[in-house]
Amino acid sequence: MNTPNNPAIDPPSPALAARFPATLSVVPSGPSGLSDYAVSPLGMPTALLRNEVRVAFLARTSTDDQQDPRQSMLRQLGNCKAAIPESWVIVAHFYDVESGRMELDQRGRGENYERYDIPIARDGGVADLLDEAPHPGRRFDVVICESVARVARRTFEGLSIERELERVEVPLFASNEPITLTGSRAQRILQRRINQSVAEYEVLNTLEQSWGGLCTHVREGWNIGKPPYSYKAKIYRHPNPTKAAKGQTKTRLEPDGLQGETVTQIASWRYHEGLGYDTIADRLNADPAKYPPPEPPGKVRARGAWGKTSVYEILRNPKYTGYQVFNRRASRSRRGKINDAVKWVWSTEPAHEPLIPKWMFDEFNARRQAKRGSRDGNEKNTHPETARTYLLRGMVFDACGRRMFGNHRGDRAYYLCWPRNNNRGRADKFTDHPKTVYIRESTLLDAIAAFYADRVFGPHRRAIHTAELDNVDDRETQARQAERERLQRSIADMARRQNTLLRQAQDGDPDDPFSRGLRQSYNDLEAEKQATLAAVAELDAIDEAEPSKPGEEDVDLIDALPQLRINLAKAPEKLLRRLFDTTQLTIRLHPGSNYVTLTIKLPADRLTAIAGAAERIDEMSQDAHEPVTSTVTGSCVDVVRAPGATRTHTGRILSPLPLPIGLRGRSYVNSSGSRQ
Repeated sequence: MNTPNNPAIDPPSPALAARFPATLSVVPSGPSGLSDYAVSPLGMPTALLRNEVRVAFLARTSTDDQQDPRQSMLRQLGNCKAAIPESWVIVAHFYDVESGRMELDQRGRGENYERYDIPIARDGGVADLLDEAPHPGRRFDVVICESVARVARRTFEGLSIERELERVEVPLFASNEPITLTGSRAQRILQRRINQSVAEYEVLNTLEQSWGGLCTHVREGWNIGKPPYSYKAKIYRHPNPTKAAKGQTKTRLEPDGLQGETVTQIASWRYHEGLGYDTIADRLNADPAKYPPPEPPGKVRARGAWGKTSVYEILRNPKYTGYQVFNRRASRSRRGKINDAVKWVWSTEPAHEPLIPKWMFDEFNARRQAKRGSRDGNEKNTHPETARTYLLRGMVFDACGRRMFGNHRGDRAYYLCWPRNNNRGRADKFTDHPKTVYIRESTLLDAIAAFYADRVFGPHRRAIHTAELDNVDDRETQARQAERERLQRSIADMARRQNTLLRQAQDGDPDDPFSRGLRQSYNDLEAEKQATLAAVAELDAIDEAEPSKPGEEDVDLIDALPQLRINLAKAPEKLLRRLFDTTQLTIRLHPGSNYVTLTIKLPADRLTAIAGAAERIDEMSQDAHEPVTSTVTGSCVDVVRAPGATRTHTGRILSPLPLPIGLRGRSYVNSSGSRQ
């Protein structure tokens, strides 16, 4: 009994007793009636212990293609009003319509919220909330949201926002968590972190499952997104009956008339003539009716003409090989940058008609780095101080794979490879490379002149090639073919055995030990079959890199060229460059030796142009009334590897050596009908 002589111990504050009803379980521990948790440095700010608390409502909903923002905002506000104590008043509303996985510095930048018809006055987004929170005259004491997942889907962003509010003593509550002012903060934090972990798990799990569905969709050959240039979408009923009943469909690709022919022509020019993107674009723009230019989405940026970027994108797109390919670009994570090819998702087999052969597409990728930064032709550079041109510009390659650049010493032209000149900071890249490698242009031209005069346009060219065919060693090719046939027989046998096991397993009890043994045997055969298929693919890759031995019928291609007593020594540089470009002349130095390899191509559809270039040179040679004399007695030239600074050298000619077709190289016919 409370009397003046027997006062109550720790009486609760009358105002506090009215402020906190019994449902909040206030534990009196002193005259103020607050618990030890409440008065600790870890307790709530004093503002929350007043009679009235000002609340800021914070909400977020996904983009309008995922849900209805209006209904979502109304639901979140209703849940928050139901959860807060009676004396708390919502005085401000901050909400966004955006993904919860956005970076923090990108949050709250949405506009045009009127289109959603949300009947809640908006005071800004999460960015505006964070800007107002540290201000002394802020309108709120506490922030309430429906759940921490509405603050951010990723734990890092959620913690960052929570920490920013905590620094200015603005607590963050959620309607799906207990709102206590005097209880243990540690318990609240534990539950909050569990909720945040669950929210991040749910979104990542959903994204992973969705991604897996997209990959399966592509591996079965279905298209995603807008068809690329030259293809149109062919619509199919959805294979799922329920989705088909709702009118949903799937699409595959099929060629689209002239555009499909244009892509094939672009690939032909690039492969057979080695043209650059600018040159191809100029050819396409010369006849836009025959080669219709691409149109961007929406047609707002349409130029009505081809550009080198359009040509580049076509030659880089693997969908033109007939395969369906996905994840080429990091559309969200890296702003459209092209992913490494190892991350591309391919269909298991060709899904639509190819416009570029797969082997040709692979060769484009292999060549791209070697030709990078090189323009077509040998006209003067646009730089105003350019004084000279180099006949073999872009055609000479060192053994290290780098394209050699032209240089002059006096009146003599040289081609050099000098790695340190543009590889500063990468001393490891060319560790064993000589300091300077160079070769004189006149020496190369002598060897090139003899090559064209004797082996391409000479009267005895067929006899030379026929005789050298017998010296081509194709034993490795034959051995690979025999091994391939053996592996293919093994694959057929394993497939037959798998079918037998499958029939036996279907007739047996799944729990029977015999049936389980059959399944294990089937899986073992499948693993062995996949390893054998990988071995066959490896053999095919070797054959693509190294063409097989040509036959007598392949030599017939060279008979389509006229027999000329061509004299390259007296031809103008412009005509020589035209002949070299048309035959795609390439000169490669051999590593650690004094030899070079001269390679040319004779595309079947370019033989007329090649013959025309040679006949023009022959006409000028006849006008000069000078006989053709070859100063080259062999097919090899000396390459000087200087130990120090660049020096001039005469480039002596070595004695002749037995050669396969071409100069230390091959002249094979590939699957496109061109001779190399």
